[in-house]
This record gives sequence, structure tokens and C-alpha cells, in this order.
Amino acid sequence: MKYISNSYEETKDIAVVFALTLQAGDVICMYGDLGVGKTAFVQGLAKGLDIDDHITSPTFTIVNEYAGRMPLYHFDVYRIADSDEMYEIGYEEYVYGEGISVIEWPQLISDILPQKRYDITISKDYDKGENYRLIEIEEVG
Repeated sequence: MKYISNSYEETKDIAVVFALTLQAGDVICMYGDLGVGKTAFVQGLAKGLDIDDHITSPTFTIVNEYAGRMPLYHFDVYRIADSDEMYEIGYEEYVYGEGISVIEWPQLISDILPQKRYDITISKDYDKGENYRLIEIEEVG
């Protein structure tokens, strides 16, 4: 599926609707450059999961946990050394648990990603406007 967003709010709204389709145990891998809107998308997912907490990127903590209709586990693996470090923080308990796991920078741990997941790529195209985003959602596995 492909979606066009021209604002932060539109990105969140797309994610809210997508969140309504998710089931416990789903894994979402978020691809895109810095500042493209990955965290805005996760904020929309949280809203769709009835989470009222302030959602921030877990750049320095690796994972943030939020309680809602289903738990949301938000990973940012940009600063990890290798996949072994993910196991040390309980990766399998999160990813194969009863919540929704979102992983930013999943290409850094591609060797341990579940075969069944959603890959979401957000990209900019400045020729179409400063706020233009193409959001592509692909179900894998």
C-alpha cells in the first residue's frame, strides 16, 4: 500500500488507521532517513492503540514501552553494536510477545528480524514539496 502525506498530522492519521488493523505480536520495521517522519508515524500508531503517553524516539534507551489497548514496544537500534546486544535487552520477549513491536533502523539487525512483519518505508521528495512524504507499507512473509 502506498500513501501520500503532506504534513505531520497526515502522517499520524495514516498510522492511526493502520494501527486499527494490527494484532498482538505484529512487528513493524520502519525504514527512512533521519527526520523523515518515522517517530510521527509511531505517534499515530500509539494513538490508534489508545496510548495517551508522549511518544519519543528511544535513541538512547533502545526501547520504550507504552501501555494501551495492546502494548507498544518502540525500538530505535541506530546505536546498537550488533544483534547480540538486542538479545541482551530481551528482544525475543518483546518481538514474540503480545504487543506491537516497532523497530527503527531494522537494517542494522536484519539477521534477526522475524520473517512475518510489516516493512514501512517513508521517503521525501523535495520536488513535490518540503512536507511531501511517500509512505509505503508492505506485508512480508
